[in-house]
Amino acid sequence: MTDKILILDFGSQTTQLIARRVRECRVYCEILPCHTPIHTVRQFNPRGIILSGGPASVYDRDSPLLDPEVLALNRPVLGICYGMQVLTHLLGGKVAPAHEREYGKADLRIDDPSDLLAGLGTETIAWMSHGDKVLDLPSEWIPIAHTENAPFAAMRHADRPLYAVQFHPEVIHTPKGRQILNNFLFRVCGCSPTWTIQSFIEKSVEQIRERVGDERVLCALSGGVDSSVTALVVHRAIGDRLVCVFVDNGLLRKGEAESVLLTFQKYLTLKVIAVNASDRFVPALKGVTDPEEKRKIIGAEFIAVFEEEARKLGHIEFLAQGTLYPDVIESQQVRGPSATIKTHHNVGGLPSTMEFRLIEPLRDLFKDEVREVGRDLGLPDTIVWRQPFPGPGLAVRVIGEVTEERLDILRAADAIVEEEIKRAGLYEGLWQGFAVLLPVRSVGVMGDARTYENVVGLRAVTSEDGMTADWARLPYEVVGLISNRIINEVKGVNRVVYDVSSKPPSTIEWE
Repeated sequence: MTDKILILDFGSQTTQLIARRVRECRVYCEILPCHTPIHTVRQFNPRGIILSGGPASVYDRDSPLLDPEVLALNRPVLGICYGMQVLTHLLGGKVAPAHEREYGKADLRIDDPSDLLAGLGTETIAWMSHGDKVLDLPSEWIPIAHTENAPFAAMRHADRPLYAVQFHPEVIHTPKGRQILNNFLFRVCGCSPTWTIQSFIEKSVEQIRERVGDERVLCALSGGVDSSVTALVVHRAIGDRLVCVFVDNGLLRKGEAESVLLTFQKYLTLKVIAVNASDRFVPALKGVTDPEEKRKIIGAEFIAVFEEEARKLGHIEFLAQGTLYPDVIESQQVRGPSATIKTHHNVGGLPSTMEFRLIEPLRDLFKDEVREVGRDLGLPDTIVWRQPFPGPGLAVRVIGEVTEERLDILRAADAIVEEEIKRAGLYEGLWQGFAVLLPVRSVGVMGDARTYENVVGLRAVTSEDGMTADWARLPYEVVGLISNRIINEVKGVNRVVYDVSSKPPSTIEWE
């Protein structure tokens, strides 16, 4: 029987990163809300339990806490950040606002290198993100690491397999965080590394077959890796009862509709219906400048198109789409009390009423995991390594009102960005590289004449999973070449700027 880890979510933006790190260790895990009933936890029968971080303070009224019965199960527990404070609060310790909050890198000094912190040496870097701290440990708990501002940066129970850390071992900014999680999984919980991508595929196929029965499924196919992998997983489950629909919404990049359909014909033996709906999306966005409203309008239009196509084919009850976890966690409160960052058209942007029931087999995966699934299913590298493109398309890269004229300017600029990044051999090393049309004009001079034209922003980032990202240090000569080409070749642009902000605090897309 496969060993399982349960992650109880208290609302952290990085809860799924914990799950991802656990899966990277080939241990199966699931995320459930922190308020999950104790009988459900017992039924899950985990080898260990991880308590996530979260935005609340344990001493506030209505802050999410842990059912004490979870600790009575006598399973190993690891509390992370807010999870540590929950354990402290429940077991009689004291948590209070920190005089000096810790955000970012901190020097972690190891006081007890056994079990949880084994193999870390005497000092390492830890990523902190907390405004509260533990002032007094609960009875029978022992400090095992500290930082300059946090005397109890990690702690353990003297006799039971209960551990807690104030920092975030799941993020890449804690260099030895994976070792800490490894220690918890294998040294403390005694798990075996038996979970694989192949086992995920098998389970997904089984769940889809059970849910769909003899019904047909319509798949929203965009040409990106997410929707393509979704289509392959569903196709493996139900075969020819899957119908894929590709929608040209008029918000795609230059030549994208043609190249996507050509790729489908060449590599994917799937039934694909192409719908040209470019005459309905842009008019629906007339006068709209708020990015949340854009996303919701586009989401509703997509569903309307899919429903129309489904009616032409007879009754189709299910819609499959390539929703990933970053879409979910940024769009709505999921599992725990997390904050909404932006609404993705395929999650919070969906209309409240629609004719379909959703199938989202990749909903708990990150992009790199999806690519691994795609490779396992035989998807060609041309699709596997395609950079992410937002579902709302260029509508969220035209900042402000979306018009045909502004879309044409952005398409021409973006084509140059992609061409030069590929020519320089940088494409696969970037998470994304693209152009943004800004809602400002600037004064310039061309041919001794004054110009007052548009500004294009160049955005290029590196990332592992899309949840955090850093701006890419593109070579100056590449940036200069892109700028020169856009200004010389794209009518209506006289200035190019480079975005040097990371996520957080920014997001990757501007809207």
